[in-house]
Amino acid sequence: MTDTVSTAKTIKGRTGDWEIVMGLEIHAQVASKAKLFSGAAVGFGAGPNEQVSLVDAGFPGMLPTLNKHCVEQAVKTGLGLRAQINKRSQFDRKNYFYPDLPTGYQISQLYYPIVGEGVVEVEAEDGSFFNVGIERLHLEQDAGKLIHDLSPTESYVDLNRAGTALMEIVSRPDLRTPEEAVAYVKKIRTILIYLGTCDGDMEKGNLRADVNVSVCRAGNYEKFKASGDFGYLGTRCEIKNVNSFRFISQAIQYEARRQIEILEDGGSITQETRLFDPTKGETRSMRSKEEAQDYRYFPDPDLLPLDLEEAWIAEIKASLPELPDDKRKRLMADYGLSQYDAIVLISEQAKADYFEAAAEGRDAKLVSNWVTNEVSARLAAESKDFSENPLPAAHVAQLVELIETNVISSKIAKEVFDHVWNGEGSPAEVVEKHGLKQVTDTGAIEKAVDEIIAANPDKAAAVAEKPQAIGWFVGQVMKATGGKANPAAVNDILKAKLGL
Repeated sequence: MTDTVSTAKTIKGRTGDWEIVMGLEIHAQVASKAKLFSGAAVGFGAGPNEQVSLVDAGFPGMLPTLNKHCVEQAVKTGLGLRAQINKRSQFDRKNYFYPDLPTGYQISQLYYPIVGEGVVEVEAEDGSFFNVGIERLHLEQDAGKLIHDLSPTESYVDLNRAGTALMEIVSRPDLRTPEEAVAYVKKIRTILIYLGTCDGDMEKGNLRADVNVSVCRAGNYEKFKASGDFGYLGTRCEIKNVNSFRFISQAIQYEARRQIEILEDGGSITQETRLFDPTKGETRSMRSKEEAQDYRYFPDPDLLPLDLEEAWIAEIKASLPELPDDKRKRLMADYGLSQYDAIVLISEQAKADYFEAAAEGRDAKLVSNWVTNEVSARLAAESKDFSENPLPAAHVAQLVELIETNVISSKIAKEVFDHVWNGEGSPAEVVEKHGLKQVTDTGAIEKAVDEIIAANPDKAAAVAEKPQAIGWFVGQVMKATGGKANPAAVNDILKAKLGL
């Protein structure tokens, strides 16, 4: 699909226009029951240091053993991102010293990652699409966690996360606005959830982003794209571990403005790592940005290079589920949905599955409206997602059928839905129980129309000069029939009686 370029990619400064340029590093926790190099359990909510093996704790003589399932999950993710799978990759030691890193190094991949270049197509808020290049995906182990708020004088170390498998997905500097950055992270998260390689839970830290932000003068980004010369771009600062879409957007906006103000005052940007403070809505300096040589990377002597067989990669590829882009196109083709409706439905795999279960043999557009509006709103109000939906898809299908067959009107359907959501039974049972069937008896409707016209002769006379005034009569008839009259029949009878 052709890129549609947004026009709002410049920021006005005191001395002229500027552009933001961003690349993201998304850290996704691999969906695995065990850690990357040990058999220790992985899970949220365990007590401090209850899920730590001797390998994770860095005991002398303990050797790492690679978890094959984590490798499979990384390959599956690479295929889902339509990226190059490298048959040979290598684990390196990234050396740094910190209390939550018992070994004094992190096992990662720098020179030979397991996944190479790819491209992700992302939907923008306005319905257009843009491409983001994937530079690499590599496997690495997470560090532990420092806890500073249990004591005024001491810090505590919890190594439960130490050794947990992470996939770091590194994008190219293709992102130009905060909105694009958020849309990109949402798309990556959706793909990972569809694949089952990461649960995408940002609140638990299972998916978080490092955002690299720089600014340059308007026009310089195009020169960079044409030449590949990074000299056209500004010095970047990395904002670490941002774990919500809202914070990603806020951090980018603040950081871009901060850099522009410094440059317009004649200063220069120092390449550094920064943290985002959501309370103050600002970034603050954490440390100067290290380069690869500062970490003294070298191949891990305890781990052999990883060689993947072509047949195994093909086997994983054959097991891939239908991915979001493919599902979007199929929903549009098979159900005649608009691109917007299809995008909303595929945003959650469970939502798309629910829609398809309800839409079989029914008006797909009508089903889509009920799923994306009423059902989604009720779930959101109860802080649930579609995987926790208590309402069977068959109930939505039956509700739509009752509308299609004129048993109930669209307005009455909302009342029926309320009763169904509250556990009073299926839509058909609710309609019967509460007497909500639509009045299609034209005789009964005609009687109500005659009574209302007779009681309001002045308004009836005025309709001839102002035909839109018929709406008042429609409302009165619906009120007289308890909202059960067939709206189409009401309109037809009124027009005939009022000479329209």
